[in-house]
Amino acid sequence: MKPGDEAARRRLALGYAIACHGLFAGGVAAMVFSMYHGLSRGPLHLRQPWSWMLDLLLLAQFPLVHSFLLSSGGRGWLNRLAPRGLGATLATTSYVVVASLQLLSLFVLWSPSGQILWQAQGEVRLLLTVFYALSWMLVARAMTDAGLGIQLGWLGWKALYDGQSPRYGGMPRQGLFRYTRQPIYLAFCLTLWTVPTWTPDQLVLALWFSAYCLLGPLLKERRYRQRYGREFEEYSREVPYFVPRPTG
Repeated sequence: MKPGDEAARRRLALGYAIACHGLFAGGVAAMVFSMYHGLSRGPLHLRQPWSWMLDLLLLAQFPLVHSFLLSSGGRGWLNRLAPRGLGATLATTSYVVVASLQLLSLFVLWSPSGQILWQAQGEVRLLLTVFYALSWMLVARAMTDAGLGIQLGWLGWKALYDGQSPRYGGMPRQGLFRYTRQPIYLAFCLTLWTVPTWTPDQLVLALWFSAYCLLGPLLKERRYRQRYGREFEEYSREVPYFVPRPTG
């Protein structure tokens, strides 16, 4: 490879890195802030019925697109987002970029209803804030156990920077995956229900995403059965799908 080609490849990789991690940080920050306030704050305040129409559209787009991108057709579309010949290498990075844009659109463009159902005060608010923070820490731990390179998207751009193919590793079974097959979804569910401010908006969001957290992984497990075969079958018999078994 010519020095100029290598330098161009590395500049492209760093450009993807900045976009990927910048958008991811922005999307997560918007989500954490918005949910903490029960989706009661936002720049858009549309009149009814446009407000609910927009919000329902924003709710629907995340799980639908998220699941589509993990399908065979979705992966092909995702590969076309990268420069020719680099789609497979940058797949994880491109996926995180799209998912982050979805989060940003959901939580930045959300039009609040303006109604407060319940708002914790004093010690109760402090307690729920602690639970909310711990739930997000649990999400971070579960993502670490699943492999941060994939979850944060650096596997793709780092492979491009190094001039190598991405190394995905095997099926995660360590850490929280010893107790539940879906620790990320379980931890995210906890963030939905530990917020100190409840609005009709937050209630709809919590119900919708809780359903997705319970049902969405079934598609992922179908792919795991095809990819890992007997290894996954044995794992699924040993470890519960969602709620960990009591120990002791």
